[in-house]
This record gives sequence, structure tokens and C-alpha cells, in this order.
Amino acid sequence: MPLIRNPTTVPRMITATLPTRTTTLPGRHIRLEPLAPSHTPDLFAAAGGDEDVWRWTRQRTPRTEEEMGAIVAHHLAESALVPFAVVHRDTGRAVGVSCYADASVEGEQLEIGGTWYGRAHWGTAVNPECKLLLLSHAFEDLGMGRVVWKTDHRNERSRRAVRRLGAVEEGTFRRHVRRPDGTWRDSVWFSMLRDEWPAAKSRLQERI
Repeated sequence: MPLIRNPTTVPRMITATLPTRTTTLPGRHIRLEPLAPSHTPDLFAAAGGDEDVWRWTRQRTPRTEEEMGAIVAHHLAESALVPFAVVHRDTGRAVGVSCYADASVEGEQLEIGGTWYGRAHWGTAVNPECKLLLLSHAFEDLGMGRVVWKTDHRNERSRRAVRRLGAVEEGTFRRHVRRPDGTWRDSVWFSMLRDEWPAAKSRLQERI
């Protein structure tokens, strides 16, 4: 009879933890706090009706405060999302949103996405500090080993911003997501690994 070997049991070493909707991440220029319906008026004031802000998102441009409230409610209803309001510390007003998505403790990875800011804050310290806070929390507090971004292949501004973080372009998923206008987008995937984070962190700190 053939020798039957008992399979070796390899213990799973799970060290990552999931992000929560109760976390606030303070920075020098902004703080990230749990998104809530109360942020709706500020968010509408920051970006309501601005086509350029919403061009590459999965939402239609909100024309009224009620439509912005529906976007906030949708974010809060999505169980796979951990949405943050981006609050400018000088004014105390929410100027944008960014989210964790699809976090996995076994895979030690999560996605950063759903990010937008009012036009007045483009090209300022807001985005670099937002990414510094989210990436620091993901790698250093939650123990993630990989962070992912997915961008519309036509959104070159977003792709440049992700590359500038030090993320690596991995490839393109064709016909991946339907846009609000019914057309299909190709999604360009980027990632950053835990051992790439220290160098990326130094670059972000220099930009703030």
C-alpha cells in the first residue's frame, strides 16, 4: 500500500485588523473623521454642481443639497466602505471625502478610493496629508501589507497623483465599471506594499 502522509497543518498568522467607522485621524491641515449626514451642507458648499469634481466618480453631479445627502447616505449604506469626511482644520468645514474599501484581514489589504475634494483645495496640502493619514493608519495601525487604488483609465490627473505617491501600476481591468452615463470604464490598478511605505511616507511628509 502506498504511504499516506498526514498533511502538515500550517497555522495562519493573521495580524491585520479591520478599519472601523469610529476612527478619527488628526493631521496638521486636515482631520479625517467618520462621515455623517451632518457633513452634507459643507460638502455641498464645497463641490455641489461642479462637473469637474464629479467627472470621474461613480456618482452624478449633485445639483441640490438633497442630492448630496443621498450620496452621503449611499456611502453610509455600503457595508464594504469606511468613509471619512475630510475636514479643513482652519475652518472646521468638510471639504471632501475619502474611503477605505474592501478591507481583508486574511489578505492584509484594503483599497483607498471614493476620494474627492472641492476645487478650492486642489493642488494644496489637503490631498497629500489625506493620503499620509490613510496610509499611515493602514500600514502602521491596522497592519496591512498592501494598499490598492483603482482609477478610470481616462483620469490622467488621478493616475499622476497615485504614481506620485510611489504606488506601482499593476495593470488594467477592461470594461470593469459602468459609469453614471452608462458607458464602461477600464480601471487602472495601482498598489503599494508595506516595505515600500517608509520611502513613500518621507516623500509625503516633505510635501506637507
